[in-house]
Amino acid sequence: MPAILDDCSFDPGHCATRVVFASPEPDPTKMVSSALVAGILLASAASARPTKRGTGEIKCPVVLSGFVPADSTPTDFDSYATSPFNPDYIRGSEKFSTILQFPEVELSRFDNASSRAVEVTINDKSIFQTQNGFRRAGLQIQGDTNENGPGTQGVRTLHFSVKQDPERTLNLTHEYLNVWHETSDYSANQFNFQTGTIIGKSGGDKTTFKVLNRQNTQVWSTPAEVTAWQNFAITLDFSKNTLQVYYSKGDEPLKAVTEALRNDNSGGGQYQIGILKKPTGTSDVVNSGYQESGIDEGQIYGGIFLEDSADGCVSL
Repeated sequence: MPAILDDCSFDPGHCATRVVFASPEPDPTKMVSSALVAGILLASAASARPTKRGTGEIKCPVVLSGFVPADSTPTDFDSYATSPFNPDYIRGSEKFSTILQFPEVELSRFDNASSRAVEVTINDKSIFQTQNGFRRAGLQIQGDTNENGPGTQGVRTLHFSVKQDPERTLNLTHEYLNVWHETSDYSANQFNFQTGTIIGKSGGDKTTFKVLNRQNTQVWSTPAEVTAWQNFAITLDFSKNTLQVYYSKGDEPLKAVTEALRNDNSGGGQYQIGILKKPTGTSDVVNSGYQESGIDEGQIYGGIFLEDSADGCVSL
């Protein structure tokens, strides 16, 4: 049973949700296939040869790959052997073969003919463990372990592109966490990529994507596009404790939109990619609050990967 707390020590106006639970140890028989794939991926990436993908080019070694194979089927995402993501987290009772959709959209900047977009959806059943206040579903890349994992060593850049589904729009009167990195003890997030109405932040623009640091201070934002792909990269330097944001729209190369900003990146943990919709009308967002019935919302993702940004290497 997870211990669930709200930590307001950083910012009383914006409590950091704490959800403390023990992740189950992975079954080694399930992990053989993914370990083999990861080994092949890391071996090929070690050469750091630029790889053309769509209009983008990956020029840094790939540490974790969340690219979705173009020929994948829904049931592939229910097995460790065939999914690029953890098939058990993060979801409610429904399997990922039901949660995930595969929209016919143009390729994102770092996708090509071998990969495709994936849409994370939520509905009334999207309740993870006992978190009854949230509606939540999300992706964790296989190989991204919670403690001492490859995602929290040296300098890492997480790439992802987002696109909106006109048939499954978000209700922006709520606060959404879309992408974030959570510490291994579940007590804090090193960064949040969010949209909607941020709880306790009256006067903010709910129609923007926002990047917040560990102290829940907004460091950058941009309007959410209705139709275009939007490309993001977030660099975490785990040695120097800094955070830097890159952005572009459509097929344009990414550009740095912040400097390397001071940020507490300690605590290990994992990257979370998907949708966490917070309730309204409560101070206990994890366990209670208002969520309308008949939820059918989605966020489309593409070009998900984590690269090694040693020596300042960032794929643009």
